[in-house]
Amino acid sequence: MIPVWACSGDVAVMSEKPTVVVVDDDAAVRESLRWLIEANGLSVDTHASAEEFLEHLDSARPGCLLVDVRMPGMDGLTLQQQLRERRIGLPVIIITGHADVPMAIKAMKADAVDFVEKPFDDDALLDAIRRAIDVDRTERTRAEERANALVRISRLSPRERQVLELVAQGRSNREAAESLGIAEKTLEVHRANVRRKLEVSTLADLVRMAMCAGL
Repeated sequence: MIPVWACSGDVAVMSEKPTVVVVDDDAAVRESLRWLIEANGLSVDTHASAEEFLEHLDSARPGCLLVDVRMPGMDGLTLQQQLRERRIGLPVIIITGHADVPMAIKAMKADAVDFVEKPFDDDALLDAIRRAIDVDRTERTRAEERANALVRISRLSPRERQVLELVAQGRSNREAAESLGIAEKTLEVHRANVRRKLEVSTLADLVRMAMCAGL
């Protein structure tokens, strides 16, 4: 039986345990956060500067980033921008003092998941971390599904890809055949080949795969 194709971004189980990366120039803050996060069953990796973090960055590792907005050298906002420029989608939580709230809001507008003020409320911080990890899990699932869809679609001939695009647009067999200037029976053969190569059994699955691939 061919499985139902899904590209919904539903949360999936990560094969690798997520890691909370803490970047803060204050050693006492790093150790306090390490103790709190590890005590709640999560892995932690700490760095004293943004530069040090980037030097050891593993973009394939799931999790989230907890970074101080003000640090010597590269600050949290600049680090966030560096990740965006490198197309690294690691969710960011900004650590901020009261006076830095406007900077934290700027970070939120640049797609930070959340910001937490010093001194930390432990429960609020842990909630923010869990939300960020959920965001990372969902985005990684979507990326894997899109890559899978693109691999399958690459098996199609140019004509079959045209058929897929027309079917995904909601065209009937007759309308798609007329658009391509071919007989309806020929269109049906192409459509059957598309389903076989994409390994889908229903029209709904076919449309979902096309949407997942961005067609």
